[in-house]
Amino acid sequence: MDVFYDLIGRHNEAITWSQMSARALLIFLIGLAFVRLAGERVFGKWGTLDILLAIIIGPNLSRTITGGAPLFPTLCATAVLIGVHALLVYAATWWPLGDLLKGRPTELVADGQSVWRAMRRHGVGQGDLEQALRQAGQIDLTAVQAVFLERNGDLSVILRA
Repeated sequence: MDVFYDLIGRHNEAITWSQMSARALLIFLIGLAFVRLAGERVFGKWGTLDILLAIIIGPNLSRTITGGAPLFPTLCATAVLIGVHALLVYAATWWPLGDLLKGRPTELVADGQSVWRAMRRHGVGQGDLEQALRQAGQIDLTAVQAVFLERNGDLSVILRA
């Protein structure tokens, strides 16, 4: 084990550039494994849980590189967070936790009319709405039945029949 600590250094001791580089490589590989274990959705379409996990994991892993946090306990804590994330995502598929954990869709356009209060509350501007319309092949709001801000942040456009 001393050979390992010679390679990566010890917690709360000054580490050399080569030890920090070895830690960086190690944390990169372990971080890659953690992201693969957590699944694509963590960094694909960012939901509330995904953002929270990313905010916590980044600093955890970076402190282990610089020696500001102990290596193994920090990696264990990061693994626990990924496990809790996975459990909550799984639980949300079976129990009515989805709205609490992931949010609910919000109607931003109703019967061709903008719902300005909802748009302001969610930070969706006229330009965002126009972009969603163009992506749906429309430029005229009167041709739209509804627009929803989905739980993942996408705008869904429903055209009139």
